[in-house]
Amino acid sequence: MIAIHETTPFDDQKPGTSGLRKKVPVFQKPRYVENFIQSIFDSLAGYRGRTLVVGGDGRFYNREVIQIVIKMALANGFGRVIVGQGGILSTPAVSHLIRKNEAFGGIVLSASHNPGGADGDFGIKYNAGNGGPANEKFTNAIFERSKAIDRYAIAEIGDVDLDEIGSSEIEGMTLEVVDPVADYAALMETLFDFDAIRAHVRGGFTIAFDAMHAVTGPYAVEILENRLGAAKGTARNAVPLPDFGGHHPDPNLVYAKELYDLMMSPDAPDFGAASDGDGDRNLIIGKDMYVAPSDSLAALAANMHLAPGYKDGPVGIARSMPTSAAADEVAKALGIDIYETPTGWKFFGSLLDAGKVTICGEESAGTGSDHVREKDGLWAVLLWLNILAVRKESVAEIMRDHWARYGRNYYSRHDYEAIDAAAANKLMDDLRGRLDTLSGQMFAGLAVAQADDFSYTDPVDNSVTEHQGIRILFEGGSRIVMRLSGTGTEGATLRVYIERYEPKDGHLDLDTQAALSDLIEAAEAIASIAKRTGRNAPSVIA
Repeated sequence: MIAIHETTPFDDQKPGTSGLRKKVPVFQKPRYVENFIQSIFDSLAGYRGRTLVVGGDGRFYNREVIQIVIKMALANGFGRVIVGQGGILSTPAVSHLIRKNEAFGGIVLSASHNPGGADGDFGIKYNAGNGGPANEKFTNAIFERSKAIDRYAIAEIGDVDLDEIGSSEIEGMTLEVVDPVADYAALMETLFDFDAIRAHVRGGFTIAFDAMHAVTGPYAVEILENRLGAAKGTARNAVPLPDFGGHHPDPNLVYAKELYDLMMSPDAPDFGAASDGDGDRNLIIGKDMYVAPSDSLAALAANMHLAPGYKDGPVGIARSMPTSAAADEVAKALGIDIYETPTGWKFFGSLLDAGKVTICGEESAGTGSDHVREKDGLWAVLLWLNILAVRKESVAEIMRDHWARYGRNYYSRHDYEAIDAAAANKLMDDLRGRLDTLSGQMFAGLAVAQADDFSYTDPVDNSVTEHQGIRILFEGGSRIVMRLSGTGTEGATLRVYIERYEPKDGHLDLDTQAALSDLIEAAEAIASIAKRTGRNAPSVIA
């Protein structure tokens, strides 16, 4: 029944900031999944007899890998596996189930916002017992094991039924197939004033939510339509598909353009939102008002006391370094701490566990709180709906009031996707070599005040993380940040973050790209992006 198979290592199984991500055909290589799962289990200690949570976003190859994980969990001694019905669980739902069931950990099968399908992307990520992504020390241990692995253990049994909710025993291990939405929706009802939101909806407030044929469709139907009373069809593209309907499940202004165009039209509903492949990212748009993720984090932090689960307001705020400093102004006004971390949700985990922060967020459309240890797209949508129901103002009115109170951080991210990796690394290496010489230089009429390579010391465990992005700070408070993303599967993605702060008595209604035009010119002058990448324009402007 339990078989031990000899194997040989693969040399490309190093997890990134969000686990191991490759094209589907790579994961379909014989032994590739088995090697990586065994490397995870071999890097753990004390899990025998404990619970493992497993689920994914429904993308192509999700069901097949879940079967492998369950059989290997049995062979390696786990006592219970909890899996979402049909193999479906959003990433925040996995985090919640780990925490609620005091599970040893969980395995999330997703490539987040990356495209799916037979030739698309796939990913495997391990989440620890706190519900959050494994830390860098553990992911490094997985990689080291993957380079030396010589055998894996698997139960040679038939595939299990993933579609029938219930509990069964398989050779001494308990398998529980659970409703993927129920526990998560119940948690949301403890945090937000569903009665107030329902009343607002009954009063004529309208919503459009684009699930992008990804994992949040069933969650949005149950919560927005069934529990909050929004009209049927409020959740659009609500059926999860293995290829996300042939679309890119990234909730930004390129891939969610249909929603954006609707919200800018005369027939716009009052509130528009979207989430990504695995449900951890969000897009917020009001009538004629796109809310940038950095601004959303700041506005949510400033207003979260309006939700019952956060009535005392945040104890602290954390943001990733590339995220705009809009939240910093809120923290300053509230008299609470602000933490600037490297990119990657795992860096928020220790702050959340230590009770130092209540809300955290990243410019890449991720926002969350201490209710789980992942970013949570629907949570952000529901907090916005709670705030709108209590304040009875529009999204545009709330944001204009916010800028009038705190000032405005004009901010944009320019992504150069799937560029030559060698060229991208050379660009960054050359820029690092010039950091000491940039101070005092002028670019596009802007004077560089300081340039560095961001390093972070965790205030809880004192761990140090270096080389997290190049910062070029200008006199007057503007800045440019450049870093290579760790979430792609093809070539490299260069992210350029551009920010200008405008005080509350300044110009608060400028077009964002126009407000940043001199900084965009300065970024090109400093890094020669077009010449080095062969790209005359970004792939995505967010």
